[in-house]
Amino acid sequence: MSSVSEIFGSMVFSDSVMKERLPKGTYTAMQKTIKDGKLLDIEVATIVANAMKDWAIEKGATHFTHWFQPMTGITAEKHDSFISPTNDGKVIMEFSGKELVRGEPDASSFPSGGLRATFEARGYTAWDPTSYAFIKDNTLCIPTAFCSYTGEALDKKTPLLRSMQAINTQALRVLKLFGNEDVSSVKTTVGPEQEYFIIDRELYEKRPDLIYTGRTLFGSRPPKGQELEDHYFGSIKPRVKEYMEDLDNELWKLGILAKTEHNEVAPAQHELAPIFTTTNIAVDHNQLTMEIMQKVAKKHGLVCLLHEKPFAGVNGSGKHNNWSISTNTGINLLEPGETPYENAQFLIFLCAVIKAVDDYQELLRLSVATAANDHRLGANEAPPAVISVFLGDELTEILTAIDSGKAYSDRVKEQMTIGVDVLPHFPKDTTDRNRTSPFAFTGNKFEFRMPGSSLSIAGPNFVLNTAVAEILKQFADELEGAKDFTASLNSLIKRTISEHKRIIFNGNGYDDAWILEALKRGLPNLKTTPDCLPCFLEEKSVKLFTSHKVLSETEIKSRYEIVMENYTKVINIEALTMLDMAKKSIMPAVSAYSKALSDTAISKKSFLATVDCTYELETLKTVSRAAADLYSKTAALDKALLDSKEISEATELAVFYKDNVIPAMSELRISADELETVTSKTYWPYPSYGDLLFSVK
Repeated sequence: MSSVSEIFGSMVFSDSVMKERLPKGTYTAMQKTIKDGKLLDIEVATIVANAMKDWAIEKGATHFTHWFQPMTGITAEKHDSFISPTNDGKVIMEFSGKELVRGEPDASSFPSGGLRATFEARGYTAWDPTSYAFIKDNTLCIPTAFCSYTGEALDKKTPLLRSMQAINTQALRVLKLFGNEDVSSVKTTVGPEQEYFIIDRELYEKRPDLIYTGRTLFGSRPPKGQELEDHYFGSIKPRVKEYMEDLDNELWKLGILAKTEHNEVAPAQHELAPIFTTTNIAVDHNQLTMEIMQKVAKKHGLVCLLHEKPFAGVNGSGKHNNWSISTNTGINLLEPGETPYENAQFLIFLCAVIKAVDDYQELLRLSVATAANDHRLGANEAPPAVISVFLGDELTEILTAIDSGKAYSDRVKEQMTIGVDVLPHFPKDTTDRNRTSPFAFTGNKFEFRMPGSSLSIAGPNFVLNTAVAEILKQFADELEGAKDFTASLNSLIKRTISEHKRIIFNGNGYDDAWILEALKRGLPNLKTTPDCLPCFLEEKSVKLFTSHKVLSETEIKSRYEIVMENYTKVINIEALTMLDMAKKSIMPAVSAYSKALSDTAISKKSFLATVDCTYELETLKTVSRAAADLYSKTAALDKALLDSKEISEATELAVFYKDNVIPAMSELRISADELETVTSKTYWPYPSYGDLLFSVK
């Protein structure tokens, strides 16, 4: 078996591979493009393409594809072989610079929010040289951006790259004011923790709701769930451990820095966390991670569920987005240092993030809004839908001292003593961790805990990057014109803290008292996707994205339409699946069980008049009442869907689904789940929650 160091990055056209295979001048040109954003000449691209093709063929690749991330939230690829015909009827293997830098997928068959009509099919994929090409399934995959024939972004990657450019520009302005002349670029970095469920494939295939929607639409709670908290960080079961080992190997081959794996809180739930890397690459890697998690699971007779709430009554799955800002000289701009109260550069960047989160909290909430994530946010397992910032005791005390104008007394680092002599003493951190906060400072980064497990992290990160870029621009505009830089800097920091301290909250985000307190502070509680989507079209939001050239007004409107339409489509599929399961399986099963109860009671009475049939008759009454209720709730959902056909406007339709279809679905589920508790397992048509959550050993 190969060692980790041998397989790591073996399927990636990485920096070391380029250095080995490219002429020195070509390699230097590539480095300038990757590190400094310089435009790549087509002649250089041709040399790179040839070297890339030779390397890929040596690795067993026969095809290439432009790998991109359309607005579906997953990746897309169209494969072309390297073969090119010759005059003698044979073929040669070719790959040109033109094929490397540009592709032409059909732009009308992806979500476009009206940017492309069916008859307007042309679109382009453009090579992103800042993200390394890789080989997957014998295909050379070239990371690309995706745009329409008229130039609008049709993907998740393009706005992200634009936002990274925006924050780089504004951060450099601020850093120059502090005398950082050696810094030439600033990049955001991300490490996304990925939660997921693992269940048995045979059971999965007996659940139409899991197959069609990714979550269980019916299911009563098992006798045991997560109450004992015995699954979290528990011993990993052998079958799951084998899966994780295989998964690590596949990820490492693609240069994905898979680092940490463990059991999560809910039964059958797990987490994988990578080492952080540049945001663009982190986004690409996370998309690959989700795909490979599902692919490897199949090999082991398992299914990986990435839905935010696949099971009611136990924790759902999130994706914690650990975000920071670093310079090309190796400085983490969110590193407080030993004396953060004296670190003005750290404080100005900290204040920029706090102000950005406060000013654009609706957009941050919007960036994680999906029909699936609406089930999770605020459910005592994930952050509430209210945005707040956790800083911890030390930083909060520092900012409070600055705000009040009082001197700050430095904290002496306390030594942790556990009371057992043989155990080592070590410095206690000056701040705790807060797992209930949506946006928590965790030492030298912020952990944005609201993204859902299936979400592309491109969205949250381009919103966060752009919001922080805007605040850094405001800070630079003010400080560049200051006569007394130090006095202006101190005044700016103090004013920012005073104006935005409402967003700082270090307490329990799950507590209902906080929701009431947040309301008093003027912090919005946008619980659902239709609640928060309209803020995307507000003048403030449009100005933010257009002024930094991250999204045009047309691109903003198209994304609004795409997300709103996706919301109703997802719920419609779920509702239709519920009706199908209820009508074709649950009702017939319950009817058959009722007949069995009735037949048993009749046969008992015919055998001996004095026989007690209380169990059969009382159970029959209970089942009959619940079945009648199920039937009426099914009819109510049918009617709600029928009524929705009268609505054509996207926003109005989404609101109708939120206010009418979802409640009808909830009512139908209550009736079905009650029936599951009283119907014989022999007759119930679907694997139970107990089967699904506890079957993998």
